[in-house]
Amino acid sequence: MFDLDKWQEIFSTIRKNKLRTALTGFSVAWGIFMLVVLLGSGYGLENGVKREFQGDAVNYISINSGVTSTAYKGMKAGRRIRFTNEDREIMDRIQHVEKSSSRTYLFQENNTISYKSEYGTFDIFAISPEYRDVESLTMTSGRFLNQKDITDYRKSVVLGRLVYEALFKGGEEAVDKYIKVSGVPFKVVGVFDDPGQDRDVRRIYIPVSTAQRVFNMGNNIRNVCLMLGDADIEQSNQVVEDVKAEMSNRHKFDPNDTRALFIFNSIENYKQFMDLFAGIRFFIWIIGIGTIIAGIVGVSNIMMIVVKERTKEIGIRKALGATPWTIISLILQESVLITAFAGYLGLVAGVGLLEMVSNLIPAHDYFANPEININIALAATVLLVLAGAIAGYVPAKKAASVKPVVALRDE
Repeated sequence: MFDLDKWQEIFSTIRKNKLRTALTGFSVAWGIFMLVVLLGSGYGLENGVKREFQGDAVNYISINSGVTSTAYKGMKAGRRIRFTNEDREIMDRIQHVEKSSSRTYLFQENNTISYKSEYGTFDIFAISPEYRDVESLTMTSGRFLNQKDITDYRKSVVLGRLVYEALFKGGEEAVDKYIKVSGVPFKVVGVFDDPGQDRDVRRIYIPVSTAQRVFNMGNNIRNVCLMLGDADIEQSNQVVEDVKAEMSNRHKFDPNDTRALFIFNSIENYKQFMDLFAGIRFFIWIIGIGTIIAGIVGVSNIMMIVVKERTKEIGIRKALGATPWTIISLILQESVLITAFAGYLGLVAGVGLLEMVSNLIPAHDYFANPEININIALAATVLLVLAGAIAGYVPAKKAASVKPVVALRDE
């Protein structure tokens, strides 16, 4: 039952030792505050990295052709590896590959894109329709490139959102309008957005077959992306090795030449990031729990001092008939009150700081929306209160075991 007299006595004791209570509470509040801030910062980093991956596939391998750095089978170093449509077909047949796409950045002398009197310089990419699965683009109007555009060598173009906004003023509809790409008319078939970076919407996409014919590219391509579906890290690494073997045999270069091919394994890259953040979270918990334990030790030491100072008082209480549980509950309640109140203040201060940082600091490439799972924070606070009870129990048990005669003789 709620004992008003007991609680009044506890508050009276706290008021008599304001500085000691404040310092004890601060050590506990600081532990919870640091745990919340560190966890929130860790999640902010994780959210920032996930924001970079947002909308993009994390189950693909990107292969770019490079320049050989070593001689091989009579072939000199310094040869540029040139992918063709046939190379993509070969890689598409490798085990665990569900489908492939090609992408080529057009290095034109004139990368100007114009519509009527509006113009600008933007990135031009020649792609196959499957590339949409790599970027996971969102169409805001019209459609994406399709296989018909490839087979019919259509002069179709898909605009990124920022390209559309630069060329078509006042919300003018872009679909079915003609723009000029490096002086060549192309029909706009769609406009896309990307939930990731603005970098991706400052570009346009045209059919790779059309680009090869119009811009004299032959059958060359610069990049091949392989979609792996549900392949795990081991299977993706095997695909990488198979690509190296197939391409080195076809283009006559050393399979171990790291500059002949530039291969990006998104599955491996994503796993590395997730493993990194798991390690960061573990490290943060170690630091936070260590700080909280330091606070609890402080509470325990303070309560032992309190018991020592109140030994004579405790002896009088026992002489007047106080039970051991009455003595224990008095010390425990004081310990739990200090711990719970300070823990709550630390929790509120930590969450408040994270909210302020989240509102004042814009999302960056690798830091966004610092936050903490409130259930974790509350669980940590509850554990802190339990630890405070345990910290108070040891001196409380000692106080309850003191014999009245011994306590009354204590100076």
